[in-house]
Amino acid sequence: MESTRLNKIGRLLQKELSDLFLLQTKALHGTLVSVTAVRVSPDLSLAKAYLSIFPSEKAVEMLATIESNKRTLRYDLGQRVRLQLRKIPELAFFLDDSLDYVENIDKLLNS
Repeated sequence: MESTRLNKIGRLLQKELSDLFLLQTKALHGTLVSVTAVRVSPDLSLAKAYLSIFPSEKAVEMLATIESNKRTLRYDLGQRVRLQLRKIPELAFFLDDSLDYVENIDKLLNS
């Protein structure tokens, strides 16, 4: 069970990561990266960020790019939240394909 403190830290990290991805993807026209959820471990050592990438054809390529820039993202995140958090957690990124799943179900129901 997650505590209120972990939920607040997760929401803070979600907001700041969303801002970072918005700034980085402005140069890539037609690509949108949104952070759907961030789950933080109880000892604040790991933050699992779930990303929704549009269009989904570019999702695997974009996730590989994000993984290769993980250290830079963690540093930038640390600069943004250094007054709220003492320890910046390690970042792990996962694809959130729930929107694709919903779209597929909708398509099946309509046909």
